Amino acid sequence: MADRALCVVRAGALTTVQDLGRPGHAHLGVPRSGALDMPAAALVNRLVGNPPGAAVLETTLDGCAVRPRHEVTVVVGGAPCAVTVDGRPAAWGAPVRVPGGALLDVGRARGGVRGYVGVAGGVAVEPVLGSRSTDLLSGLGPAPLATGDVLPLGEPARGGRAGAGVDAAAWVAPPAELVLRVTLGPRHDWFTAESVRTFLTRAYRVSSASNRVGLRTEGPALVRAPALRRELPSEGMVSGAVQVPPDGRPVVFLADHPTTGGYPVVGVVRGADLAAAGQAAPGTVVRFVGVRRRGGWVTV
Repeated sequence: MADRALCVVRAGALTTVQDLGRPGHAHLGVPRSGALDMPAAALVNRLVGNPPGAAVLETTLDGCAVRPRHEVTVVVGGAPCAVTVDGRPAAWGAPVRVPGGALLDVGRARGGVRGYVGVAGGVAVEPVLGSRSTDLLSGLGPAPLATGDVLPLGEPARGGRAGAGVDAAAWVAPPAELVLRVTLGPRHDWFTAESVRTFLTRAYRVSSASNRVGLRTEGPALVRAPALRRELPSEGMVSGAVQVPPDGRPVVFLADHPTTGGYPVVGVVRGADLAAAGQAAPGTVVRFVGVRRRGGWVTV
């Protein structure tokens, strides 16, 4: 019987291996990494009968094409796209059987940015610090896919059955407008009061320079308070931190963000909103909405 592996026929603009990431290593300078749209990655795994931590492929904008050496069950989810098997249309967002030697083609995203390809058994590249995720900032994990690569696959989980217990998968549509709930601080007082109001009331747009490290924005610049136009010693960074570089345009840190930084953080985006940030295409309107409750601004 042929070995369980995927041969990469078309790597796409940026296709990486991702799982739940490698939390707990920030003190070593290692970001968490992992899938940018965790709910989508978890759902493709569930639909192929994998455990939640199985590694999947994360595509960017134009998909990818792979050829399994042995029959496999796959689910393509995340950003909606056309899916074909040997040129014939196949289901998106539901389990599909792909015969050994057939070509699975994941097409260009019709909305959103990142697609997820789950394969029964998971992608079984060698883990690094407990994760198979590609980290573009530190270089840990497997390199982004290249045409001609061969990816080993694990054995399907015993008793795991594709689509078991799922009548209809609830896929979340990519955002037409990205609303990010944000808690001010720890360095919002480094900006003028007018700039803080601008941050929480004006619209921004997703920049084409965005990547897995951070969602960059285009829009009104935030201005530092006159007394604080100096260097800030590097301090710890978390996913969702909204850092403001010298050009004044907010950057939302995503999965591959640096663990320290020297630019002030005006606020932190709620973790539940980061999956939508990972699917926001360039040009998408972004609005930062302050979260508060009685007693003032609070962490969410």
